[in-house]
Amino acid sequence: MRRPKLGRPRLPRTRAGQRRLVQAVMAGCVLALLPATWMYVVAGDRLRTTADVPRTDVAVVFGAGLWDGEPSPYLAHRLDAAAELYRAGRIRVVLVTGDNSRKDYDEPDAMRTYLTRHGVPDAHIVSDYAGFDTWDSCVRARKIFGVREAVLISQGFHIRRAVALCEEAGVASYGVGVQDKHDMTWYYGGTREILAAGKAALDAVFEPDPHFLGREEPGVANALAARR
Repeated sequence: MRRPKLGRPRLPRTRAGQRRLVQAVMAGCVLALLPATWMYVVAGDRLRTTADVPRTDVAVVFGAGLWDGEPSPYLAHRLDAAAELYRAGRIRVVLVTGDNSRKDYDEPDAMRTYLTRHGVPDAHIVSDYAGFDTWDSCVRARKIFGVREAVLISQGFHIRRAVALCEEAGVASYGVGVQDKHDMTWYYGGTREILAAGKAALDAVFEPDPHFLGREEPGVANALAARR
C-alpha cells in the first residue's frame, strides 16, 4: 500500500491572506520575545561586577555541572567570583545550591570543597542540596534558608534569568555575571536561555513549589552569627 505523499504547505494567494500570515508570524515572534524582554527589564539595573557590587550578607552560587566529581570550568569561575567577594569583605556567607539527586553526584559538596580550598571557611558556607533548577534555588533560598537579599553569581547568559526569578521569589538580588571564553558551551548556554526564558516566565506567573521544599533550615542565620 502506497503512503500518501505529503504536499508542500500552500501559502495564501490573496493579499489579505498573505497579510494575515505575516501578522501571525510577527505576533508569534513578539510572544516568543516577551519572556526575554521581561528578564531584561527586571534585571536591567541589578547587574554588577565583583568590584562594584554592594556589600551583602549572602551570595548565592548556582550549580553548573561536575567533571569527574570536580566543579566544571564554568562552575569554578562562579566559585572564584564568590571567593573573591568573600576575601574582599563584600559578602559574609556563601549559599551553594545545586543537584544532589544521586549519591554519586553532589554539586553542593564539590562546591563547598572548592571554596574552602580558595579561602572561604567551611563555617561560612551553606549547602542547598535540592537546587535542581534556578526557580527551585531561588524559592528555597527565601523559604528554607530565610535569604531576603543576596548577590547572585552565574555566567552572563544566565544571570538575568537568575535575578528575575529570585526577585519574583522574594529575594532582593544583585547579579554578578562572570565572564568566560565564547566556546561551544557558551553558545549552547546562550541558545538554551532563549527556551529557558519561557519556562522562567511560567514559573514567575504560576509560582510552583520546588521539587523539594521541606523544613526551614538555620544554616544561613547560624553562619551569619558565626561571622559577628
